[in-house]
Amino acid sequence: MTGRARRKTKKKAAPAAGDDLAAVAAALAEPAPRRRALPLAKVAQKLARSEAETTMDVRRPPRAMAIELIGGRGHYERVIAAVARAHTSVWIATANVKELLVEDTRPRRRRASYVSILAILDDLAARGVELRLLHAELPSGPFRTELQEHPRLVGGELALRRCPRVHMKLVVVDGALLYLGSANWTGAGLGAKGSGRRNFELGIATDDAQLLDEVQAMFEHVWTGAACAGCRLRDECPGPLDELPDST
Repeated sequence: MTGRARRKTKKKAAPAAGDDLAAVAAALAEPAPRRRALPLAKVAQKLARSEAETTMDVRRPPRAMAIELIGGRGHYERVIAAVARAHTSVWIATANVKELLVEDTRPRRRRASYVSILAILDDLAARGVELRLLHAELPSGPFRTELQEHPRLVGGELALRRCPRVHMKLVVVDGALLYLGSANWTGAGLGAKGSGRRNFELGIATDDAQLLDEVQAMFEHVWTGAACAGCRLRDECPGPLDELPDST
């Protein structure tokens, strides 16, 4: 026989189906290697690096300031009363806006009665008080109906701007008094309903100049549309504020 002898090789037998299943079962029984979890601090740092800070991202060191605790009916007695006595400006930020009735304490009224808060705002506008209302949701039907009864406000003396991301609740009166808290601009929120019907709300009032300046700057940041450029919800917005003809 010439040429190289051909080496005989044994063919490996195909594994039986039962062998495959046994191998899979054994692999599943072995504990999977555990990945080291990042410490929470590192996770927070990673997230912080991925998001640029804005005017609205703040955390200030503790400091002493004079504040008043406001709860329940206290919102009506402190916040609404301060709004009614405003001389130069009233800035309001709220998620929800609803009609609310308040006691008519205007000097020319001879007997006690209740009127819409919009009647009070209309009187303020007549005296040249600047009125701004920044809100997230559409105002309630009763609010919109009552607003039509006040042509001066409809004509622009009550400036209304909507941003769906607004969830802060604040009132600034004359640049001198600040309310910060949980209450929306509603009767139930601002203590204008009975004790068994109003919400459980809490907030603070202060005349602290530093806090007033910073909060008003944040309000202005949203009001003027400065926050719109980096907003990731722009496509869902009913009307970006930076597209208004006059965003100041």
